[in-house]
Amino acid sequence: MTRLSVNINKIATLRNARGGNIPDVLQAALRCETYGADGITVHPRPDERHIRKSDVVAIRPKIQTEFNIEGYPSEAFLQLIEKVRPDQVTLVPDTPETLTSNIGWNTRENVDFLTEAIRHLKPFGCRISIFVDADPDMITYAAKTGTDRIELYTEAYAANYDNDKEHAVRPYVEAAMLASQLGLGINAGHDLNLDNLAFFNAKISDLAEVSIGHALISDALYYGLENTIQMYQRQLQKSW
Repeated sequence: MTRLSVNINKIATLRNARGGNIPDVLQAALRCETYGADGITVHPRPDERHIRKSDVVAIRPKIQTEFNIEGYPSEAFLQLIEKVRPDQVTLVPDTPETLTSNIGWNTRENVDFLTEAIRHLKPFGCRISIFVDADPDMITYAAKTGTDRIELYTEAYAANYDNDKEHAVRPYVEAAMLASQLGLGINAGHDLNLDNLAFFNAKISDLAEVSIGHALISDALYYGLENTIQMYQRQLQKSW
């Protein structure tokens, strides 16, 4: 069964909009865990507009499930990883002003940079994943960096799902097959939701983990957090 990591950035965004500590980000992480999430994902950005470094430090010793930290491998980010030692680090090419991750790494152009970042991170005991488009060339070069996994950037799949889901998923099936051949684990994320997740999961047989935040937290406004997490988990059962 594919693992579900819940990205709690949007909960922190809601807290920061008003100040104070409502909603409590740490308690939200613990509730997600209690309600059936297989992991917690955070993406601290330099301006701390949602998740703060203090959140990251507070969450790490409290949760029992997998902790995944996303970010651009700046010196400050690497120092945070060294301090916190998460289970997984997902490297993304976001610039500081990027609203949300909107492109995968050009691993061909950044192979040396990523290789050095991963060499730096490995002693901290983290599994490493690189955020990439469903592009064979990008996956081939990702494998050269020493990463453990890739995270497939699924915005294009989600955008085209309603028009032709078979066509939309085909590049991801091919990308996943190549990644498996190269010995890479496969994660996925971005715009996966209750409408398109089950089909994607069924088509990517080696899919290890999905990271979902915006859609899941939005659905929780209607269905409640516990029920929503269970609804997403049911989409990840490879039974059809």
